Amino acid sequence: MKRRVLLIEDELSMRLGVSHALTAAGYEVTACEDGNEGLEALNEHGYDLILTDLRLPGLSGMEILTEAREICPETGVIIITAFPEIHTAVSAIKKGAFDYLSKPFTNEALLIVIERYFSYRELQLENDRLKETIKEKSQSDHFIGESSAMKAVFDRLATVAPTDVPVRIQGESGTGKELVASALHNLSQRKDKPYLKINCAAIPEDLLESELFGHEKGAFTGAVQEKKGKFEVADGGTIFFDEIGDMPLGLQAKLLRVLEDQEITRLGSHKSTKVNVRTIFATAKDLKKAIKERTFREDLFYRINVVPIHLPPLRERGEDITALAEHFLKIYSAKYGKEGLDISPDAYKSLLAYDYPGNVRELKNAIERAVLLSTGSHIHVTHLPSEFRRIAEDLPCITEDMPLDEGVKCYERQRILKALEETKGKKIEAAAKLGISRKVLWKKLKDLDIEC
Repeated sequence: MKRRVLLIEDELSMRLGVSHALTAAGYEVTACEDGNEGLEALNEHGYDLILTDLRLPGLSGMEILTEAREICPETGVIIITAFPEIHTAVSAIKKGAFDYLSKPFTNEALLIVIERYFSYRELQLENDRLKETIKEKSQSDHFIGESSAMKAVFDRLATVAPTDVPVRIQGESGTGKELVASALHNLSQRKDKPYLKINCAAIPEDLLESELFGHEKGAFTGAVQEKKGKFEVADGGTIFFDEIGDMPLGLQAKLLRVLEDQEITRLGSHKSTKVNVRTIFATAKDLKKAIKERTFREDLFYRINVVPIHLPPLRERGEDITALAEHFLKIYSAKYGKEGLDISPDAYKSLLAYDYPGNVRELKNAIERAVLLSTGSHIHVTHLPSEFRRIAEDLPCITEDMPLDEGVKCYERQRILKALEETKGKKIEAAAKLGISRKVLWKKLKDLDIEC
């Protein structure tokens, strides 16, 4: 299907010349000689791109840009301008125009700018499609969140998933690091190739090297036949290194060499084999602290830290608890044949108030338990683990008829004021006591209008 271009140019020779060049290049062109006629065409038909002069009879090019942003924000705008008006054209770009062409220009320059716009637009559309795919895939994998922190994670995923760069996923246990790694592979061009996971903390040091690089027959006692390592098996695909912070120091040097050279050597062999593997790493440890303690190599850290993704703990995104709880409720109600089950206000008090040291995994397990133990049509606080029930007893400010968002704010205010009181107003200590960063505490103080 031909791309449609609206050309608005009052100079006849320019209008005819540009129309001819664009038509010859395969575009469908509508040419107008003034701003009013151009706006009328814009209102009646859909266009992929608007090419407009700045100075026009009737509406000006800047007015056309403003109208286009309002009527059809998905349509690109390129400004045509005389040299003395370049500063105005730059102003137009700040207001949403894609680019400008300064008269006189060649047909080649014209087509280059237009092709650059459509290339940009394709990338933009692909990025939007990828974000939507991530959202759908994430929901099916219990990776849900409308909080600003999680939206930042989804945006980062959409940006790096199509690439081959190494990614380091940082987050507490239960935040969903493995889900992020799976999403990075499934949304990449390697999705049809192998995806292997290796837990660096679960495999003994003397076996881990063989697992990664393979071995030849007779390389060590018990090596009765040759074996391919993870890197060879995953060639063309992805390896996810979980708990990379627990990899033995000696093996870190060998891993670094493989990452840099993209070559592996089996144990007992002197022959190198080229491999093409994308690597993703996850850890709950503070690797910079580990570097200072000499338990993690600094050069390996910078090699795997090309793109970091931080997964916030659930206590820092309380606004996502409701959506997650309802999601898990739907899943386990269907699984255990208890459709129609809902969460009572008293249970929600506990769910919203709890600080989730086990993060999303703990919430998921709590809902599954509650669904199993429920006997009626509601989940009550008595169906939740004892940790949740104890928390509910200390929430005098939350009432059953209070909206959920108000309940969250009420509880956060209580906790913050208590922490500030216990630390005599010392915000750094209060943030540590609450298990949040100083930056998060400052934001909450502002949002909750707490003066101290």
